[in-house]
Amino acid sequence: MKENTVITISRQYGCGGRELAEILAKKLNVNLYDRQIVHIAAAKLGINDLSEQDLLELENTVQPLTLTFMPFHSFGNHMGESSRGMFLSEASVVRKLANDGACVILGRCADYVLEDMPNHFSIFVCADDEYREKRGKEVYDGKSLKELNAENEKRARYYNYYTGKKWGEASNYDLIVNTSNASLDKIADAIIEYINKVQE
Repeated sequence: MKENTVITISRQYGCGGRELAEILAKKLNVNLYDRQIVHIAAAKLGINDLSEQDLLELENTVQPLTLTFMPFHSFGNHMGESSRGMFLSEASVVRKLANDGACVILGRCADYVLEDMPNHFSIFVCADDEYREKRGKEVYDGKSLKELNAENEKRARYYNYYTGKKWGEASNYDLIVNTSNASLDKIADAIIEYINKVQE
């Protein structure tokens, strides 16, 4: 794998995407970025005093759109400067981290932010409902499938709003992986093999 390879991961809630990102980063001996991006972006905006819950609420202020989706830069003040400013700040942080060297970036619309970057591979992680429901009970503090799907709807709204693209649509990613029928470790190996083949 090339030294400056950046992997971005988007994932359904409850499919094991975070764990997969952690395994990938460990196997490749690179940094994994997720929540750190939010905190760096908040600091850049001068809002260091926000708690984790405050930051989550800021991210979840995007409401469903009834209009045709458009990229974030065409909305102006429609959503409010705090959320729009936060997204732009996060995008700046994502680009900086990616330019600093190989890494794995989880969420943050990073696949969109880095779509024109050489040696960037975007992956969408999903799983069937039965698998996600089981993990909801065992890994996510007893969350129901309905609760997991509600979180997915928030992620989709956020992504669709800022990118003008549809979250989870296959054509937006280099690779779609389903975690339902194989171990996360095997899937991580398969992703690395795929990237190595493409980069030959």
